[in-house]
Amino acid sequence: MLEMLREVDVLKHEKQALEILIAQLREANENLLCAKLEISHLAHHDFLTNLPNRVQLNERLTQATALAFRKQRKLAVLFLDLDRFKSINDSLGHTVGDKLLQGVAQRLRDCVRTSDTVSRQGGDEFVILLAELEHEDDAARIAEKILVALSLPFAVCEHTIYVSTSIGISVYPTDSMQADDLIKHADTAMYHAKENGRCQFEFFKPEMNLIAVERQTVEADLRAALAGEEFRLFYQPKVNLESGAITGAEALIRWRHTQRGLVEPDQFIAVAEDSGLITGIGRWVLGEACRQARIWQETGHMNGRIAVNISAVEFRQGDFVEHLRAILDDTGFDPSYLELELTESVLMNNAVATITLLTQLKALGVHLAVDDFGTGYSSLSYLKQFPIDSLKIDQSFVRDILNETDDAVIVDAVINIGASLKQRVIAEGIETSEQVSFLRSHHCEEGQGYFFSVPLEAEAFTRLLERGLEFHH
Repeated sequence: MLEMLREVDVLKHEKQALEILIAQLREANENLLCAKLEISHLAHHDFLTNLPNRVQLNERLTQATALAFRKQRKLAVLFLDLDRFKSINDSLGHTVGDKLLQGVAQRLRDCVRTSDTVSRQGGDEFVILLAELEHEDDAARIAEKILVALSLPFAVCEHTIYVSTSIGISVYPTDSMQADDLIKHADTAMYHAKENGRCQFEFFKPEMNLIAVERQTVEADLRAALAGEEFRLFYQPKVNLESGAITGAEALIRWRHTQRGLVEPDQFIAVAEDSGLITGIGRWVLGEACRQARIWQETGHMNGRIAVNISAVEFRQGDFVEHLRAILDDTGFDPSYLELELTESVLMNNAVATITLLTQLKALGVHLAVDDFGTGYSSLSYLKQFPIDSLKIDQSFVRDILNETDDAVIVDAVINIGASLKQRVIAEGIETSEQVSFLRSHHCEEGQGYFFSVPLEAEAFTRLLERGLEFHH
């Protein structure tokens, strides 16, 4: 009897052990299943934004094109690239950049239907699949909605950040019936939107492929140009509108291409910015302008300031101030005779960080100017905080001051703002004596434009300094 009880007890223990083993196996199986699901999720989603990634987008796009074919419907692919995002990463750090991307992702989700797909391709690139559209105009409507949504400021880590995006759109089956081609065409259209001024959208057109090839050619040639010293600086005088004396000059880059001849900046600056080459080009411009200006000072030709345009990408480089200091040390140029020109949009993109950077530049002794004033979105409260020395009235306002009442009012307002803030005001794009008379009567101090002189190479500008301007008023 005792032996039977012992056997029963053993069987109970074995049963319990078996039950524990079965439970452990079930838990392990559940964990394995969860791990597989997690791995599958990670394989199909972006780790930062949790949006579908390139792999899942391709799968959904392939399915969507097959469905559109059966139902004889349209679909659209939107390719988005944030404008000048690199400058935010460089100036504020990757932590801020990552949080900004997460904020952008959420706004993009809010702009589309649940049946659509918002994906992140990597970096600051996003692709949106708009499934089952009735009309191509539906894609344009969504693109406009996105542009508005992203134009609102982002609050990130105590920073107020403004971003914009360029959007390219391709449509099935008009542009292609293949998923890969739809993405490629949308990407091509996006670059076209970027080159046409950013913060806008473009539908793909077949001729854009030729433009894309041209862009790649320009980028390759730019790299060779920077290494082969094909760039030249031209100088346009700044003039005192009362006396007609040359008060300084603006340095303007030109590209003397080995085959195309002289290439204007509007044909290559956008490509240089997008490719990152603008930093190397900008540093060359600063060094060459300081070197040449010192020669004019030493020879007694000019004691005015030399002005240099600074791009958004260059300005937001983490080592911009240090590199500028090195250029001044290397050339021996007095920083009080150097004026850096920055556009309103560059200054207002994270105004708080801009104040810090401008303060560092002022500590070096350089002068600061707002270029194309009136075309951006400056806050006057920030404008008072920026250590700005000069305002440049954009030539688009000067061009029609005699014919357009609104432009005349804007010009007069800018002059008054400059006077109240004790900032020098310079009018760009002066082409006629009548424009000079208007500006003088409204107490604008300085001007530049073809009325006085076209941009000249250093040797020709030296001769202009020697003989002076024939300025009648």
